[in-house]
Amino acid sequence: MPKIISSSTLRNGYNEVSTWCREKQEPVFVTKNGAGDLAVMNIESYEQLMARLELLKSLAEGHRDVLEGRTHPAREGVSRLREEFGL
Repeated sequence: MPKIISSSTLRNGYNEVSTWCREKQEPVFVTKNGAGDLAVMNIESYEQLMARLELLKSLAEGHRDVLEGRTHPAREGVSRLREEFGL
């Protein structure tokens, strides 16, 4: 279950929120005047999330290439690389 706190709780208890985010590796959702306003997470979790998103983007691009026929056999690709780099 997500942790939801008010902006005043974040302001008055920053250290506790920071510790919770690091220990749980989960974001905290902050409300302002009763409505969702921010998601707060530690840097490590953020970097992992961005890395996952980049990987998913690359996989989706590769899948699109396959669907649109922009591929060639691996042996062909390896042969081209060998020729190009003199291996």
